Amino acid sequence: MPIKKPTAVPFIQSLDRGLVILQSVARSKQPISLGELADLLQIDRSSAFRLAQTLRRRGFLACPAGRKDYILGPAMWTLSHQYDWSNMLVRVAHEQLKLIANELNETAHLAVREGKNALFIDSANANHVISVAGQTGELVPLYCTAHGKALLADADEKELKSQFGIGPLTKHTPSTISTVKALTVECKEIHARGYATDEAEYNPGMRCVAAPIRLEDGSIVGSIGISAPEARFPKEHYAKYAKKISMAAREIGLQLSMAEPKE
Repeated sequence: MPIKKPTAVPFIQSLDRGLVILQSVARSKQPISLGELADLLQIDRSSAFRLAQTLRRRGFLACPAGRKDYILGPAMWTLSHQYDWSNMLVRVAHEQLKLIANELNETAHLAVREGKNALFIDSANANHVISVAGQTGELVPLYCTAHGKALLADADEKELKSQFGIGPLTKHTPSTISTVKALTVECKEIHARGYATDEAEYNPGMRCVAAPIRLEDGSIVGSIGISAPEARFPKEHYAKYAKKISMAAREIGLQLSMAEPKE
């Protein structure tokens, strides 16, 4: 029996081109001209103009005052603020969260950035009699928790000073990072290795490890990790646990990025 070739996924070309325009304008640091859009789509200027003007009519594109090139319009802002992104992240990540909790038999958490804090938006509990309770809805400081530091992984000293000021950071335990300079060094290390740790920096007697969840463009949208008492989480387990958590974070990021289906 001959092997059937996979059926190509059908799509609407004009809609696809419109979405390419939106992605390109969103990623550009400068307004994009009509000529650049035409070159990008490999179509004539009149066709590019009709597509751009349709998006502009619906508020997805706009032209800066006195100019004819394009930036994102107010409809994009409105949609992004109407949609509950945290809820979407929970739906996409929950299965990975349960897998981590079951495989490592420790409480796993999912977090997003909320001002100067990390907000736990979902959790999966371990089977231990003594386990770390899932604190969904709890806010914890960014600078002294594994989840918080994972969310700060790309921040430089300038960004951190803007966020926390130049004064000392509040110490919660003897091991809490207390200066922006030390936090800057920590963030560089987290960025390089791909995960953050918490050596009883916020809660005495607890160890945590978390990895940033990144979209296809590298931006961080959340963090996933586990917490456990020091007695059950020796330092030598960091590398093993971090590997599994980082793999889960990458899988969530891929799902969130909605990669184009293969034919």
